[in-house]
Amino acid sequence: MSALAARRRTGIVAAGFAAAMIGLAYASVPLYRMFCETTGFGGTTGRAIAAPGSDVLRLLGGRTVKVRFDSNLASGLAWQFRPRVNSVSVRIGEKNLAFFSATNRAAGPTTGQAGFNVSPDVAGQYFKKIECFCFTEQTLAAGETVQMPVTFFVDPAILKDPVASKIDEITLSYTFYPVDNPAPEAVRPAQPQTSSDKG
Repeated sequence: MSALAARRRTGIVAAGFAAAMIGLAYASVPLYRMFCETTGFGGTTGRAIAAPGSDVLRLLGGRTVKVRFDSNLASGLAWQFRPRVNSVSVRIGEKNLAFFSATNRAAGPTTGQAGFNVSPDVAGQYFKKIECFCFTEQTLAAGETVQMPVTFFVDPAILKDPVASKIDEITLSYTFYPVDNPAPEAVRPAQPQTSSDKG
């Protein structure tokens, strides 16, 4: 192999490696999120399409767990944010609906995005959300109050975990963070007509 061919091959391999590293950097956030949702790492909750059916619920014998709701605001977001109720007792495997209330106290519209986790951390992989306001950004007009729903269930698999099966209370915690709204596009001033434009 000639020196030129060897350098060309080395260059191609190096470029391929660099491209792979860039791709991995872009993929790392969604991959990390997927890992956390699958394993419950750091108290990250999972997502589900539906709760177990009634036949599964009958087999569980009505075992319940208390779910406590916690709400927080990051600095820079002039909202009031709180759960409608502080806690509920839920049957394991049963679909539940809870609401949080948010009011924008700023003079103009603002946008927020909720981060979330559950504690104790080990419960994260068994706390499943079907729908949640935290999945998308929320924009509130000045003075607007909205009710934000979350549909969830506690996976019956928690009863087979020797550690998690002893949990009798789970805290679902949300923190709303401000999202920078893009500045509106500037309106261009009208151009004065020239004599040639006047036809």
